[in-house]
Amino acid sequence: MLPDILIEPVVRAALAEDLGRAGDVTSRACIPEGARMRAVFAARKAGVLAGIDCVRLAVLAMDPKASIDLKLRDGDAFAAGAVLAEVEADARAFLAAERTALNLLGRLCGIATLTRAYVEAVAGTKARIADTRKTTPGLRALEKHAVLCGGGVNHRFGLDDAILIKDNHVAVCGGVGEAVRRARAAVGHLMKVEVEVDGLDQLDEALAAAPDVIMLDNFTLPMLREAVARTAGRITLEASGGVNLETVRGIAETGVDVISVGALTHSAPALDVGLDATPG
Repeated sequence: MLPDILIEPVVRAALAEDLGRAGDVTSRACIPEGARMRAVFAARKAGVLAGIDCVRLAVLAMDPKASIDLKLRDGDAFAAGAVLAEVEADARAFLAAERTALNLLGRLCGIATLTRAYVEAVAGTKARIADTRKTTPGLRALEKHAVLCGGGVNHRFGLDDAILIKDNHVAVCGGVGEAVRRARAAVGHLMKVEVEVDGLDQLDEALAAAPDVIMLDNFTLPMLREAVARTAGRITLEASGGVNLETVRGIAETGVDVISVGALTHSAPALDVGLDATPG
């Protein structure tokens, strides 16, 4: 689970964006000061939970004395109609937090739910489903956490935690092998080196340079099978490009180790989570 210190700044920034310059003028105009209310966060569709702590932190940011009962934990699957959390809080404060809590919860549950679908689609193979850096600006840590909740694994978090040599790097360096050699010479023993190749000729060049991971970009299924055979388990192989729920099983069955899927974060639909409120 992500620690609060990483989640809270995102939640507070979202609250500040919504509160604007004058706060919640609607609630201030309509609801008496000191009024209390109870509310239930309920799933309108089945899914996988991620981001429940965003609900807790959003409510507590507005009402530190609120009572919050989280019914499930991140990573739990739930059915349509499931109660995810119950809240009792100052009415004005809670209504100011409501949309931020729902936005983050729905977004992250959507990612976790889509990830779980991909993971289930490759069940029985050795392939693992990984995310990419195609995330919503400012939400990367939360969205990658949601991928973990769905059973996927995280690729690099940014430009600083692993070397990933792409086609443009290769073009400037003059070749796959030269790019890998430069990378190896420039970093310490704990920094992994991955290189992207777009054909079997580049694969052979990459194998000779011995990176930690080779990304097979937009390979056909026969090409993927040939790459697995040539590599013979010596180096981790990652398949990327053209991946969707219809194609992912076939890709996994070629024997690759990892399948990276940008859609997990850039195209996941928000899960429908509703709020049912009653007077406190």
